[in-house]
Amino acid sequence: MTNHAHRLDRLERLADRLDTAIRIPVVGVRLGYDSIVGLIPGVGDVLTLLPTGYIIYESHRMGASRPVIAKMSVNAAIDAAIGSIPILGDLFDVAFKANKRNVAILRQHLFERGLVDAAPPRHRTA
Repeated sequence: MTNHAHRLDRLERLADRLDTAIRIPVVGVRLGYDSIVGLIPGVGDVLTLLPTGYIIYESHRMGASRPVIAKMSVNAAIDAAIGSIPILGDLFDVAFKANKRNVAILRQHLFERGLVDAAPPRHRTA
């Protein structure tokens, strides 16, 4: 496994924990620690920006282009802005899954540059 593939794998596992770690029985919706921590008034959404920022920082270190970093940053900003709205924002977090989106964007970029072997699977929100 190449260095890029290994690092990308690590980021994908982090995004999975943040966005889809827990499946709600019966309903079948998946949510992650990002959604759970986001429920804490005031500090929850700020705390969830740390791992999101790490994913973007690592993407930069792996050579992601400025447009890729910009797209990822917009996803993070949308997630933070709407996520800060009580209740509605928490529901949005469950559906939007910004971290998984961002890692898929990075995977596609690295695939196009020939640095990883497989393109990302289609993005799923549930």
